[in-house]
Amino acid sequence: MIHDMLDIKFIRENAAAIKDAAAKKNLDPKVIDELLEVDARRRELMTSSEALRAEQKKTQDRETGLKLKEQFKEQEEKLKLIEKQFNGLMVRVPNIISPDTPVGKDESENKEVFRWIPDDDGSHEPKKFDFTPKDHMALGTSLDILDFEKGTKVGGFRGYYVKNEGVLLVMGIMMYAIQKMVEKGFKPMIPPTLVKEFVLFGTGYFKGTDYDPEVDEIYEIATSDKEATGEKSAEKKFLVGTSEPSLLAYYSDEVLKSDQLPIKNAGYSQCYRSEIGSYGKDVKGMYRVHEFMKVEQVVLAEADVEAANKLQEEMVAISGEMHQELGLPYRRLAICTGDLGAGKYKQYDTEAWLPGMNRWAETGSASNFLDWQSRRLNVKYTDTKTGEKKYVYMLNNTALPSPRVFIAILENYQTKDGKIAVPEALQKYVGKAVIG
Repeated sequence: MIHDMLDIKFIRENAAAIKDAAAKKNLDPKVIDELLEVDARRRELMTSSEALRAEQKKTQDRETGLKLKEQFKEQEEKLKLIEKQFNGLMVRVPNIISPDTPVGKDESENKEVFRWIPDDDGSHEPKKFDFTPKDHMALGTSLDILDFEKGTKVGGFRGYYVKNEGVLLVMGIMMYAIQKMVEKGFKPMIPPTLVKEFVLFGTGYFKGTDYDPEVDEIYEIATSDKEATGEKSAEKKFLVGTSEPSLLAYYSDEVLKSDQLPIKNAGYSQCYRSEIGSYGKDVKGMYRVHEFMKVEQVVLAEADVEAANKLQEEMVAISGEMHQELGLPYRRLAICTGDLGAGKYKQYDTEAWLPGMNRWAETGSASNFLDWQSRRLNVKYTDTKTGEKKYVYMLNNTALPSPRVFIAILENYQTKDGKIAVPEALQKYVGKAVIG
């Protein structure tokens, strides 16, 4: 059954399919073979440990009992070591892939499945300006709504200040997104952005079992907290790159009821990303930055693939609706296997057109993880009809991120004289129809 997909029993029975998924995701399929070998040794040790324990309980002879106790202790130590090895391999096992995910080697083979252009003339191409469009850096600086020089001085590389009407525009984007979420039945939340380690491991933001600063694009907080008792806390703390981990971890170790599902939440948060994997890319402007604001939507659903796919389509449609209401040209991509994260079953990206930068830019990503995250976070539900406990399915999607939608508005709504026409949907927040 699909909801047992990352259960070790499912892996044993479907090793070929999971190895195929690993290969298509550019991961090492040999991990599955290694896992199954370790699993076999682990099961042998568990069986022999149980046999020793049973024999120890039955024996009446003191000397024999002491020998069995020592043997059992040795077996337990071996079992601890192999359990650690087993867990390390288990976290490297990828999710299976939806049948309709395009097969491709990398992001160059993502497939465009939808495009929307305001006042489309039939060419399906973004409109051409009758002047040379400026990028957001030139526009923002000339209008005194962005300051990258002072941002770098104060915040370092990729630092920036948003100023004056720019603040009203950015906050307007966030408020518009939150209100749209509420309108669509999502409950708004402002979650913690400073979180414990299990939150990020549970949602798949660590490549392995522990934080690795060389590969995980997460900021770890160096300062130790103090517990309520006043003692120094041993727990590590991290800054989230999106509110998704906090929203999902809200339900960790809980057993919900099927009549509570689907649960739809929308989180507003500041987001922090180290961008270590993007060294040298997009070094100017606010296209790729270390901190920004975002409204994120997450859904907890019953273990039903068809229903989860439908929920993912609904979330993606909301993103599209907001881009259309903001008058932003956008397209939707079905993410191919080679660009699909280890835990993802299916993914769509939304991209807006940036005329000043002359490129499409990701403004949202919608992922269906099935139960890959819920197993790590231990979030289950009881089927009220059968009484069976199952892991929930977890989905997420960007509602709107502040920097790239802000860029898209500046560049798409610029006028020949360097001003910015404010989209009608945001005018009530900015208080005017034109910036400049």
